[in-house]
Formats: sequence, C-alpha cells, structure tokens
Amino acid sequence: MKRLATNGIFIALALILSWLERFIPIELIIPVPGIKLGLANIVTIVALILLDVKSAVIITVLRCVLANMLFGTPMSMIIALSGAILALSVMTVLKTGYNRTFSVTGISAGGAAAHNIGQLAAASLMMKSTAVFYYLPFLLLASMLTGFVTGIVAQSIIHRLETFQMKTNF
Repeated sequence: MKRLATNGIFIALALILSWLERFIPIELIIPVPGIKLGLANIVTIVALILLDVKSAVIITVLRCVLANMLFGTPMSMIIALSGAILALSVMTVLKTGYNRTFSVTGISAGGAAAHNIGQLAAASLMMKSTAVFYYLPFLLLASMLTGFVTGIVAQSIIHRLETFQMKTNF
C-alpha cells in the first residue's frame, strides 16, 4: 500500500511538472525549437535512485500517457513514450555505476540524450524520413545542458529525502 501511494504521489508530481514546463520559454535561452528542460524527468530519476526500476517504469509510462491525454495528441504520445522508454533504459543501465562511475547528474545527462534520440527515432519512423536526424547534434548539445540542470535538482532532492528518511526512519 505504501508503494502504491508513493508511486501515485510521484506520478502526480511528474504531471504537475510536465504541465508547468509548458510555461517556461526555455527556447529563449537555448535557441533550439521544441527544447524542454525535462522537469518531469527529475521525478523519474528520484524514483529510479530511491525506489526501484519497476516504480520508475510505472511512473514514467503513466506520466507520459496521462500528460499526452491531457495536453497532447496521439502522435505526441508515441514520440514522448519512445523518448521516455529509451531514456529510462539508459538511466537504468547507468544506475548500475551509481556512486562509482556515474553521478546523478551523469545519469540525468545520459537519459536526456537518450530521450532525444528516442524521440527522433519515433518521429523518423512516423514520417518515413531520416531528415529529422539532422537536428540531432543540436538536441544532444541542448540535452547535455538540460540534463545537467535536472540532474543537479534531482541530486538535491535525493539528498534531502535520504536525510529525511534517516532522521524519521520512514
């Protein structure tokens, strides 16, 4: 029951961050069309590090489906899921080196890059064209920056939650 409630809270937080992100004009700072900070990915990273892979998958998939049902289109849902699933897969692999090889920031940056690759792959298949991959270098550069920023935020949240957990034995 505790796991279900925790996952529900994380899904709600991810949805709220997905919604709020629509109002942040990041393309004014990073002039790459369609760029996003990936705020909902903060929740995914925290879930992956503090909960488990199963919870992170549930949170990520439900967030993508629900956010696109509320704010998107069927096409955007396919593209979002493609990016999110590849990103989560890469972050899960990188997590095996957590604290030895990769920091939360590194895991986040890897996930951000994979997210863009997954989205472009889905768009390429849907459009039956590889032309979208010309956009990849710009997206990868931007994803390193945004992945770094979201990773710093996620690391801060993880640290605070771990401290809270130790103090309260929760």
